[in-house]
Amino acid sequence: MRWLTGWSGLTAADPALAAVRPLAGTLLWGGPDPLWAVGDWRPDELRLAVLRPGGPATVRGGLDPHDPADSADRDTPATLRLAVAGRCGATDRELADGLAAARGGALRHLTHWPGSYTVVLRAGTRSTVLLTDLAGARPVFHTPFAGGTAYATAALPLADLVGAPVDTAHLAARLATPETPETLGDRTPYRGVRRVPPGHALGIRGGRPGLTSYLESGAEERAEAPAVRELTRALLEAVRCRVRATGPADRPRLGVDLSYGTASATVALLAAAVPLPPGPGTGPGPERPAARTGAVKGSWARRAEPPEPETLPAVTLGDPDGPALAVHAPRLRHLLVPPAAPYADLADPLAGPLTDEPGPALVHAARHTAAHRAGGADHLTGHGARQVLDGHPARLADLVRAGRSLDLLAPLAALAGADRATAGALTGTLHTPVTVLRAARRLARTRYADALDDLALQLTIRQEPLPERTVGRALAADLAWHRPGPAAHLLADEPLAALAQHLRTAARGSAPTEAPGARRARLALHRHAAHYRTLVHATEQHGQRLHAPFLDNQVVRAARLLPDDLRLRPGARHALLAAVLAGTGRTDLPADWGRAPGPDPHAPARRGLRAAAPALVELLDRPLLAEAGLLDAPAARKALAAATDPAGNAPPGTLAALAELVAAELWLRRLTARRPGSSWTGLPAAPRPALET
Repeated sequence: MRWLTGWSGLTAADPALAAVRPLAGTLLWGGPDPLWAVGDWRPDELRLAVLRPGGPATVRGGLDPHDPADSADRDTPATLRLAVAGRCGATDRELADGLAAARGGALRHLTHWPGSYTVVLRAGTRSTVLLTDLAGARPVFHTPFAGGTAYATAALPLADLVGAPVDTAHLAARLATPETPETLGDRTPYRGVRRVPPGHALGIRGGRPGLTSYLESGAEERAEAPAVRELTRALLEAVRCRVRATGPADRPRLGVDLSYGTASATVALLAAAVPLPPGPGTGPGPERPAARTGAVKGSWARRAEPPEPETLPAVTLGDPDGPALAVHAPRLRHLLVPPAAPYADLADPLAGPLTDEPGPALVHAARHTAAHRAGGADHLTGHGARQVLDGHPARLADLVRAGRSLDLLAPLAALAGADRATAGALTGTLHTPVTVLRAARRLARTRYADALDDLALQLTIRQEPLPERTVGRALAADLAWHRPGPAAHLLADEPLAALAQHLRTAARGSAPTEAPGARRARLALHRHAAHYRTLVHATEQHGQRLHAPFLDNQVVRAARLLPDDLRLRPGARHALLAAVLAGTGRTDLPADWGRAPGPDPHAPARRGLRAAAPALVELLDRPLLAEAGLLDAPAARKALAAATDPAGNAPPGTLAALAELVAAELWLRRLTARRPGSSWTGLPAAPRPALET
C-alpha cells in the first residue's frame, strides 16, 4: 500500500513530536508542515514543483536527491509547493503553469490532467490543500493531531498515529445503508478519522480543516456526437498516460484484463494500439552505416529488420471452453488463467492482507490475485465502466421530472421484450411497462424527507429482500431515493434502531437539489470506487500498478456530458464503447459486439460458498461482529446454511449479503491481530485498541 501523509498547524509544544515520522517514509518537503511518501513509489509517480517570488517554477522528481537551494527553511509566506502523486499525464511545463495559476487561488484546473493522482498544494508555511478525485478511488483522510491536523491518503496510518479505535457505528452504516450519505457522513471505520468527500478539496489553514467542493455546477448535457467525441478523447488520453509508464523489468511492462465485457475489451484494444516507449536500459543502439543505394558496384542497400512489437498479456479468468468476447489485435497475447473460487484460503482468516477499509474484494482476493500475477507491471482493467457510462434505473424518474416521457419508450420496450421471453407474453407486454412506469412516476414525486422515513421503516422491520421474478420488477424495486444494503436484515436490532433514528432526524433537514437518478448514479460510483480501492490493496503485486482508466477525472467528466436518454437506451454501454473504438480507427467490430450473453456472474460465488462451507461455519461461530453488537449471528448462520445447500440456488441478494459480512469479519479480525502503531516510528507505546460498542 502506498500513501502520502503529513500534518499542518501543530501547536502542541511536545518535544517528542520531533521524532514522529512514518516508518520507511521519504520526506518530500520539510519544515513545520512536512509531507512524506510511504511505500514502493516509482520515480515517475512523484513530482514536486516549487514557485518562489521573483522566479519561475521548478519541477523535479519526488525521489530525486534534494537540492540545498530547495530547502523548506527558505520558504516564505509567498512560496508555493505542489506535489503530484500517482499516474499523472501532465508534463513538467503543465505542472509549472498549474502551480502559477494556483497562486491566485484557483484549484479546479489541477484536476483536469489525464490520469489518476493526488494533489497536495502548500501555500506559504501555514496553509495546505489536498484534492480528491471525482470517483473516490483516491480519497484523502484527516484527523486532529497535536493542536493541528494530520492528513493522509490512507485511513489506517492516521488511526495508528492517534490511537483511534474501531468505529462500530460506521461499520453498521456501511453494512445497512452503503449508499446513504445521511448515515455514512464523512466517517471512516476508525473513530475520529474523517474522509474528504469525492470532488472536494481539504484546506488546512492555521491547523483547522475545511472542505470546499470543486465540482462544476454548470456541466450540461451535450448532443450525442460531441459527447461521444469528448469521451473518446478522454479515454484515449487515460490509456496513453498508462502506456507511457516505465515499470520494473521483472515482468511484462504492460498487461490488460480481458474479461467477458466490452469495457475491458475496449481498454485492451486501446492499449494495444498505443506504441510502448523504449524499455529500461534500451538506448538508441550503435550507429549503423548509412544505407547504400546500389549506385556503386556491391553497395546494395542494407535494410535492418524492424523489431517485433512487444506483446501485451491479455488475462482472462475462465475455463477453456467458456465463452469469451472476441478481441483480435496483433500485440495482444491471450492468457487463460484457471480461476480460484471466491472464499478460497479461509482456513486461516489472518493469513490474508489487511486493507485500509473492509470491502467485498477480500472474499474474492485469491481469484483476482491469480489474474494480476499473470499480468504486467502496469495492468489495465475495465473497472468502473458500468457505473460511469450506464444509466442508473433511477434516471427514469429524472426523465419524468423533466417532462420527457417519450424518452421512456425505448427502455420500457426493451424491458418488456426481456420479460416477454422469460415470463410470458402477458407479463412482458402489460405488467412490466406498467410496473416500471408507476415506480418512475412515484420516485419523481416523492419528497426526500419521506424517502428517509421509508428507509428508516425498512431498517426497523428487518425484512429480508425477496428475489424478484422478472427484470421489470427488479428494476422497479431499485427506483427509490435510498435502498437498504443487502446485509441490513442480518444486523442486530440495536444498530438498526440507532440508524433508523438517525435517518428520522436527518429527514428534518434540507433536501438535496440533485435529481434522484443523478444522485443515485453518483453514489453508486463512489461505492464502486471504494470497492475497487480495496481490491487494489488486497491483490496488487509488489511493484505492480493496477489501473482503472474509467475512474479518471477526465473520463468521469466526459461521461457526465452524455444525454440521459442515450444512457438509458438498450445496450447503451456497448454502443458507446464501440463508438469510442470506431473513433480511434477500429471499425471492424460486429454489430452485436458485446451483447451476447456471458457466463453467470454469480456462479463462482455459489461454488466458492459451498467449497468453503466448513471454514465459513467456523468463522461465523463466534464472530467479532456479534461481540461488537453489530451482527445477528443466528440469522447470519441460517443464511449461510441456505446458501451452501447443494440443492438450493442462492439468489444474488443473499450472495452479496454474505460477501459483505464475511469481508467485514475478516477485516476486523486482521485489524485486531495487528500491532498498533506499526506505521510510525517515534510514537510512545499505546495500548491495543479494543472494539467499542
